[in-house]
Amino acid sequence: MNWIILEEEKQLDEIINDSVTIPQVIFKHSTRCATSAMAKNRLDKNSAPDGINFYFLDLIKHRDLSNKIADYFRVAHQSPQILVIHNGKSIYNESHSGITFDEIEAAIMQE
Repeated sequence: MNWIILEEEKQLDEIINDSVTIPQVIFKHSTRCATSAMAKNRLDKNSAPDGINFYFLDLIKHRDLSNKIADYFRVAHQSPQILVIHNGKSIYNESHSGITFDEIEAAIMQE
């Protein structure tokens, strides 16, 4: 996986704007959680499909940004958590062991 590190609020604006033309994926990761590490390892075994941006947020370092994401997209905060953003909205979110690359791809293909 070729992650784009998400660490600044202005990047959230870019994600929202860019989601109009290409899907955006945000992975909220806790460096203190074994379940989060497991989910990240599963995702890392895949390559991001062309035309989709995959963002990685270390929510321990950037909890304020994680909260903004939860508020803006109206999803309950989870850790780990994956969100698929399209047309400025979260069209899919999943957490914990429910995070799978196949489900992410399926959500993207439905749009």
